[in-house]
Amino acid sequence: MPLKKSNQREGGAKGPTRIFGDTANRVGTAVVTRADGRLALGRLGALCEQIHELNYQGYEVILVTSGAVGVGRQRLRYRKLINSSFADLQKPQVELDGKACAAVGQNGLMALYDTLFSQLDVTSAQLLVTDNDFRDPAFRKQLNETVKSLLSLKVVPIFNENDAVSTRKAPYEDSSGIFWDNDSLAALLALELKADLLVLLSDVDGLYSGPPSDPHSELIHTYIKERHEGLITFGDKSRVGRGGMTAKVKAAVYAAYAGIPVVITSGFAVDNILKVLNGKRIGTLFHRDANKWAPQGEVGAREMAVAARESSRRLQALSSHDRSKILLDVADALEANEKLIIAENEADVADAQQAGYEKSLVSRLALKPGKISSLANAIRVLANMEEPVGRVLKRTEIASLAICSGNGLLLKGGKEARRSNAILHKVITSAIPKSVGEPLIGLVTSREEIPELLKLDDVIDLVIPRGSNKLVTQIKTSTKIPVLGHADGICHVYVDKSANRDMAKQIVLDAKTDYPAACNAMETLLVHKDLLQDGILNELIVELQIKGVKIFGGPRASSLLNIPEARSLHHEYSSLACTVEIVDDVNAAIDHIHQHGSAHTDCIVTEDHEIAELFLRQVDSAAVFHNASTRFSDGFRFGLGAEVGISTSRIHARGPVGVEGLLTTRWIARGSGQVVNGDKGIVYTHKDMSLQA
Repeated sequence: MPLKKSNQREGGAKGPTRIFGDTANRVGTAVVTRADGRLALGRLGALCEQIHELNYQGYEVILVTSGAVGVGRQRLRYRKLINSSFADLQKPQVELDGKACAAVGQNGLMALYDTLFSQLDVTSAQLLVTDNDFRDPAFRKQLNETVKSLLSLKVVPIFNENDAVSTRKAPYEDSSGIFWDNDSLAALLALELKADLLVLLSDVDGLYSGPPSDPHSELIHTYIKERHEGLITFGDKSRVGRGGMTAKVKAAVYAAYAGIPVVITSGFAVDNILKVLNGKRIGTLFHRDANKWAPQGEVGAREMAVAARESSRRLQALSSHDRSKILLDVADALEANEKLIIAENEADVADAQQAGYEKSLVSRLALKPGKISSLANAIRVLANMEEPVGRVLKRTEIASLAICSGNGLLLKGGKEARRSNAILHKVITSAIPKSVGEPLIGLVTSREEIPELLKLDDVIDLVIPRGSNKLVTQIKTSTKIPVLGHADGICHVYVDKSANRDMAKQIVLDAKTDYPAACNAMETLLVHKDLLQDGILNELIVELQIKGVKIFGGPRASSLLNIPEARSLHHEYSSLACTVEIVDDVNAAIDHIHQHGSAHTDCIVTEDHEIAELFLRQVDSAAVFHNASTRFSDGFRFGLGAEVGISTSRIHARGPVGVEGLLTTRWIARGSGQVVNGDKGIVYTHKDMSLQA
């Protein structure tokens, strides 16, 4: 579909932006027709609406369409059916003449386009061409003049090959042909009419590295001829039309290397053409300068994941001493480059503040004083921990061996931390020996690569999302890879009637104000109803307000204390704000936590040990504390050395996750020729044995 818009072009000359959208070529036929051969009215309607919007925006649009043969075949089959006797239907059916189908279908197809466009107050025009027409210079000149005239009148020219009178026979593509299908026709017209962009609509999202049905195939966002030519495996041909993605790629390469950018994208989505023009990264882009855009050595999502796994296997083969030395070298490298890391981080923080990011996000972004030293010390703790790789957990007459895989990592940080991510990645990978390889830790820099990574369940073993509720939820619903993490950090502190007054103040203030943006910060303060009468609740609220905390109330507290009501009792503020609610007793507090919490970290402040034990037993959260701040819910503070995240899952790792949470178990058996043989005459014994082999 070509498209034009008045703008300043290179060299200062004014001219229209023309975009060609092809909805019908070999695969394009699958876009405009359904599986039963009937026209896909919904997709055609969406296409016409997009063209109407583009016309309104000032673009000049030219459409190349297929579907006439399919429409004609469906109509002629129906006509033949109603004109046939029962005896005729018992005879072998002769395939309908394709030329006749094209002649009948072209009329119906154009009538439909005219009806759809008329509803949108758009006028369209039909132009039928054949391969031989383009051999005539006079025809090509007249073609340009006619199209120019139509576009000046805001008319949408609709091109199609005139199959009804075309003299070419199959195979359609040969050395003498000028075009062979509507893909190559679209490319030819894009060049002939000097289009600025050619859009080829397919029944898949774009060009894949293999058949789209293969789960290992990846969408190629930018086609680089030097990299991808010869490496792509094409799937089956289109169910209708003359070809498939092969024809589209040939047409796209032809047009792109002649100077016309091309995008292949899905025609099944209702607004993909508009997304392309708005700069969205969808489909596959073809451009003659694409090889200049790709950084030297850039690898795709699968290549990066495979490289990380291969490096991790080399890491596993190292001795315990060598792995510990790598960690110690990383810690030393971080401290040696602290000034450089802080400088890059400060630049990220300044950009985030200027861009108007929320204070809670800026707070999480900033590296606090001493953070690099703290991180280095945590890494040293890991290096000096008991070696987890190859550690025997238990030995019986069938032996089990649990080992930690020296994990490869793919890291993706937020765009607001671009500089910080890059320098940290550079410093850390510089400490990895060549025998293991820097690809052990890959840095994903493009957000668009995430959907592709989440498909790689054959290469990636675990996803650990760190971010907003929306991010975590979206990742959990879009991958088959196990996800370790939590969507919310709605942590509660319940102050019981027997709580020590000073201790309660100290814990509540620390839980909320020590680091408000942390996922283990208090978001809801629950208070026993008796504390309203003796003034402790008011004291707690005043102390919080002095620290700058904005107070919201649950239904009961907002009514009794005349404070603004919280918009939801399930809300993570991640800032100096919290919800206060009054409850009748510890059971009501537990019920509130189960109904409105996120199973992250919850705390009780009380001097009554029976009440405390009841709370600790019944609150079903990953971490439950008695007389201690929720901020202690952290892998480093728990002695895990470091933390990759906090899991609220009830399977496998739960709570702060350190090295142990990343371990899996494998079983090794040493025998002397034993066989099962249907368990005949076998009595199994399972004796505990010494851990020493």
